[in-house]
Amino acid sequence: MLAELKEKIDRLISLYETAKSEKDAVIKEKAELHRIINEKNNIIKELEKRIKTLQLVDTFKVGSTDQREAKQRIERIVREIEKCIAMLNN
Repeated sequence: MLAELKEKIDRLISLYETAKSEKDAVIKEKAELHRIINEKNNIIKELEKRIKTLQLVDTFKVGSTDQREAKQRIERIVREIEKCIAMLNN
């Protein structure tokens, strides 16, 4: 009977250690996935900036028919710059 109890305790300890190892592995994997997500989000932001730049360049191409759109984009950019300057002054 004592041997059975010891065997069960050893089995529980083994199961605990296995579960703890699996938990640690999952925690590491989660951290790595968060790092990858952040990296991908930074890439997305950079690509979005490049898209906006290319769209702006396209707007100013010779022969562009929509000058009003170009003017609106410039006004939007100026407002963003003014907001940044205001935030720096605070």
